[in-house]
Amino acid sequence: AEMDNAQIMKGDKLVLRGLKFHGFHGVKPEEKKLGQKFAVDVDAWMDLHKAGISDFLSDTISYSEIYRIVKEVVEGASRDLLESVAQQIATITFTKFSQISAVRVEVKKPHVAVQGQLD
Repeated sequence: AEMDNAQIMKGDKLVLRGLKFHGFHGVKPEEKKLGQKFAVDVDAWMDLHKAGISDFLSDTISYSEIYRIVKEVVEGASRDLLESVAQQIATITFTKFSQISAVRVEVKKPHVAVQGQLD
């Protein structure tokens, strides 16, 4: 049976904002050579009811574990697209933590090198 978004995104939400790492992602040669800072936001939905009752760390997901995944991906192998970086973070997070029902990952370049003006 197919679940709708409301069912998938229910329960507790783990929120990580503005995780910053140096990576070598992008299409341009200078991006791959020099690298730049990337900022990552992660929202992960899960049921923490069991952890609330048991008080066992093993029944929850620590912020540091998701932080480590983001760090490894952003600082890891170079990718052309930010979407690919975000997808890899989401896939590893899903694979590692069965209690997560949904995850949203946003990867941004805080310092985009663009010719011309930006608002």
